[in-house]
Amino acid sequence: MKILVTGGAGYIGSITCKVLEQRGHTPVVLDSLVTGPAAFARGRVFYRGDIADRELVATIVRDHPDIACTIHMAARVVVPESVAQPHVYYRDNVCKSLALFDQLVRLDRPRVVFSSSASVYAASDAEEVVEDSPLAPSSPYARTKAMVETVLQDMAKSSSMRAIILRYFNPIGSDPDLELGVHVREPSHVLGQLVMAAQGAKACFTLTGVDYPTRDGTGLRDYVHVWDLARAHVCAVERFDDVLAAEGSPCSVVNVGTGRGVTVRELVDTFSKVFGREVPTEVAPRRPGDVAGAYANVDKARLLLGWGAELTLEDAIASALRWSRQRERVLGYA
Repeated sequence: MKILVTGGAGYIGSITCKVLEQRGHTPVVLDSLVTGPAAFARGRVFYRGDIADRELVATIVRDHPDIACTIHMAARVVVPESVAQPHVYYRDNVCKSLALFDQLVRLDRPRVVFSSSASVYAASDAEEVVEDSPLAPSSPYARTKAMVETVLQDMAKSSSMRAIILRYFNPIGSDPDLELGVHVREPSHVLGQLVMAAQGAKACFTLTGVDYPTRDGTGLRDYVHVWDLARAHVCAVERFDDVLAAEGSPCSVVNVGTGRGVTVRELVDTFSKVFGREVPTEVAPRRPGDVAGAYANVDKARLLLGWGAELTLEDAIASALRWSRQRERVLGYA
């Protein structure tokens, strides 16, 4: 199949494109390159532009009338930045997605796999969340994801739109072949910060928040290897109609995680073991928008997608460390 991948030059998008290719599919990348590097689209069908550019989307469909589905990954994703610049997040993540979806329906390309986030879930005493757990997004970033989910659900009821919403937990790691990985110089996510501290690019790793109601006071996360996450998208594309038929609904929501909770302090300990020595740490208050966290119940992913995480936390950490030594060669900067 031919699959349109918005944000296909990004971290997760580019790795998903690689998995699509390995499964015999052809990704068509649409990316503005606001964050993703051009190198990650090299060798693929690539259109540089905005997802809200209706004429560009129409051109892509005219050029590739056999596009069977869109994987919509294009978004801004940094929680603290969303708190500081909410208007940018609502504009880019919500308004532009709405324009994209409307154009896809008009062009009779109504199948969408949407990259959502576990950050839409409400904080609760239950650390495991299922797809119908209460929602209460606590940051502008998370609220944009919840809003786009609602848009898809409503459009699916009133139009030909059909959607599978994948609620990501915490993607980490790199392409196992070390061709693709985290591309930003100073990643905001926890594993990127650990790698920087381990390699001396920053003085220490900061534990932001040690007073959460978890077993050691630090945030609880479900860290899923990015390669496994990419595989989940391909499973969703390949089983798209069967998933919706099984749900009896034009729109389905599926958690994508490992089904195991790991605290940030436990992640630091595991990282130190893989790295071979302790990483210096310091404690700081919680950041705006941060929550205690949760881990995924992944029964639905197993049942409907035939998917489960295969790679370990140690695999992800090791691949991130190896990628950090390859990044300059691949991208031209450290």
